[in-house]
Amino acid sequence: MLLVVGVYVVAGNLAGGTAGGVGLAKGAVPAAYQTLVRKWGNLCPAINPALLAAQLYQESGFNPGARSPAKAQGIAQFIPGTWATHGVDGDGDGDRDVWDPDDAIPSAASYDCELAKYVKDVPGDVSANMLAAYNAGAYAVIRYGGVPPYRETRNYVKTITTLAKSFAAPVARVDPSRQAAGAIAYAQSKLGTPYLWGGTGTAAQSGRFDCSGLTQASYDKVGIKLPRVANDQYNAGPHPARSELLPGDLVFFSHDPADSRAIHHVGIYVGGGYMIDAPRTGAVIRFDPIDGGDYFGATRVTEDGAKALPTHV
Repeated sequence: MLLVVGVYVVAGNLAGGTAGGVGLAKGAVPAAYQTLVRKWGNLCPAINPALLAAQLYQESGFNPGARSPAKAQGIAQFIPGTWATHGVDGDGDGDRDVWDPDDAIPSAASYDCELAKYVKDVPGDVSANMLAAYNAGAYAVIRYGGVPPYRETRNYVKTITTLAKSFAAPVARVDPSRQAAGAIAYAQSKLGTPYLWGGTGTAAQSGRFDCSGLTQASYDKVGIKLPRVANDQYNAGPHPARSELLPGDLVFFSHDPADSRAIHHVGIYVGGGYMIDAPRTGAVIRFDPIDGGDYFGATRVTEDGAKALPTHV
């Protein structure tokens, strides 16, 4: 079911109250939905485009046909009862269709803002309180004067808040990863290993990897659990600009320069315009230049960022 996300620091301010100041990271939202997310992500001060993008990714991986075992439906994963009450006709075509992103995305933003109204008089950040109200109920937020002291609720707020950071365009230099050197060392130890489609380095696969299998194993070696596929690894942290790359950053390549869901390749940046990657069938793990026509962007992997990633997208 629909979640809400909150509290991202932007130019020294919290997301609640500064919604218009949060930009989207390059290509983090598929092109088909960028206009909707930018427009409706500014519906009220409690949300912003990066927050709205994060909840859609969390819920469905931007899949408008998504269904869950709990009968949640569409890109924003509304259950039928909630949709009946809170769904809106976002595109003004005379119907409210949970499967239509033109209705579902505006409905997600509208519902977020309704939740924020329930807890608007509670001290603290309105977005965090909104998250907590969804998880634990508005009464609990009001009773405790903010995020209640429930482990599940506090973990929930932290997880969704962290996920939102990968959808927001950084406004300052991103801190380097502490584990980067170890990840690079592991990848270097695999230089010359033949590529294997679907390879994750198991003994049954003779220690061979594909591109995302190598990056996953490299960061697993330093205690960070990444998703299996490259386009989900893109959301494991903030996104430095090309001029700000540091060794250990993951670098991505996409068939669509406006859509991270179209990413088809990933490597580990080592400096000087080069990465270590497992390029393709018939090749070996090697150093390759990163500059090419389909260079998409980079991610500075963080422990919290990796932990926040949903496992079902």
